[in-house]
Amino acid sequence: MSRPPLRIVLADDERLVRTALRVILEAEPDLDVVGEAADGAEAVSLVRALAPDVVLMDVRMPGIDGIRATRQILATMAEPPRIVVVTTFENDSYVYGALRAGAAGFLLKRADPDELIGAVRLVARGDSLLFPAAVRSLAATHAAGDPSATAPWVRRLTDREADVLRLIATGLSNHEVSERLGVGPQTVKTHVAAILAKTGSRDRTQAVIAAYEGGFLMRKD
Repeated sequence: MSRPPLRIVLADDERLVRTALRVILEAEPDLDVVGEAADGAEAVSLVRALAPDVVLMDVRMPGIDGIRATRQILATMAEPPRIVVVTTFENDSYVYGALRAGAAGFLLKRADPDELIGAVRLVARGDSLLFPAAVRSLAATHAAGDPSATAPWVRRLTDREADVLRLIATGLSNHEVSERLGVGPQTVKTHVAAILAKTGSRDRTQAVIAAYEGGFLMRKD
């Protein structure tokens, strides 16, 4: 029995961008664009009404920007969609704010169609869209606090949880982590769940940011 297509909402203040994204995504039989929003406020209302699986959210929009829209969606929906913010350049304080707010990752507007399609499918199945070098750079530029200090949760990690968090930060999926550590995928999922609980994170992306901000990972790595 085939699965229903992934339901996607596009939020961007440029109509041509939304049209281009729709054309790329709807060429795939498993992807369906169910709505478009021209600003953050419209995106929040549309997402609440349509309950999509994935939202592609322009990070810079008039009025309510992508960060505030992401925060509102995640705070007010019992089962929120996975949100990918879209930006013109990766070293962007808006991107960092959106990731901290709970976005599953980010894409550059210059990404090619295969990257776009792959990103939607990736986040829909629960993984995060991480670009390790960019996250390190963003953390170094925007994370506050004393880089020599460590958060209390760091001491509560088991050795294996610490190993898993380091590998997640390099961009590896659960399957890749399981292969690297020689353990089963379900064991990795259990460790990831424990990491999220201890770091107070919604998903893997937030956990990696917490790892930098909490001093677990060195920002100069």
